[in-house]
Amino acid sequence: MLIHLLLIVVGLAALLCAGELLVRGAVALAKLLNIPSLLVGLTVVAFGTSAPELFVTVQAVLSGDNGIAMGNIVGSNIANILLVLGVPAIVSAISLATPKLGRHAVVMLLATGVFCGFVYLGGAIDLRAGLVMLALIAAYVVAIGIAAARSNGDTELMAEVEEYGETASSKWKTPLYLVAGLIGLPLGADLLVDNGAAVATDLGVREEVIGLTIVAFGTSLPELATVFAAALKREADVAVGNILGSNVFNLLFVGGVAGLVGTSTFSHTALLYDLPVMIVTAIVLAALVFAGGRIGRILGIAFTAAYVAYIVFLGTGGAA
Repeated sequence: MLIHLLLIVVGLAALLCAGELLVRGAVALAKLLNIPSLLVGLTVVAFGTSAPELFVTVQAVLSGDNGIAMGNIVGSNIANILLVLGVPAIVSAISLATPKLGRHAVVMLLATGVFCGFVYLGGAIDLRAGLVMLALIAAYVVAIGIAAARSNGDTELMAEVEEYGETASSKWKTPLYLVAGLIGLPLGADLLVDNGAAVATDLGVREEVIGLTIVAFGTSLPELATVFAAALKREADVAVGNILGSNVFNLLFVGGVAGLVGTSTFSHTALLYDLPVMIVTAIVLAALVFAGGRIGRILGIAFTAAYVAYIVFLGTGGAA
């Protein structure tokens, strides 16, 4: 099993590095083609940063390991709220009073409701669910684009495009980054899914546990590092919108593509424990946003402790 765990780490590293390279290469290419920064931010950056989760989910569905696929989506959303916001809040309070944050919280709740509605009422994430969710994420991106255009651009979005597009001045790096990303993502996803399934078999746990823990934690590391670094600079509040957006993309974009490539069902245990945890965390964050409050040290500790407790619960077979 040690070999499988090591290969999982290698797969995660390959995924994260390849995802970063793919986005940087794609943004650089778009800038070289003189595509407007707003359009690049809403498409290349927004969808590209979900590439690791997407490739893992698609690979898992295609290989019949849909527990890992769905566990990755649900686990990433739980980790984004409890861990990615919880740990940095211990260092520096995160304000939730940022303008227009409420509308993104509403969309996150709607996306959570749509995803869970298909699971609980429809019984699976299938082609019909996939088409509906992809239509919704397309509408969400268009709405953001219209709002940003009316306000003469989104400065945070533009800054992100500039950060990823730093390679545009070096044309030889652009194709290299694109090729490395396109090769590394499927290879990393394959390593992660195959060895994750093997570890689940060795431990005698459901595949969803691997997706909810190792895979979800690994794919959430970039967000955690970003928000933690911002917290050290007392600027973590600007990252809340990215977390809300990431959760929406995980559910509607990654979940939607998963529905196009296959049918994924949830175990009774996942319906009883995992999805409710995701729903509750989404509601708690949205309530805090609507109240215009903040995530301070005490709440940060509570979030982090809740995440650790949930992982321990899964790891000890409490939801086997």
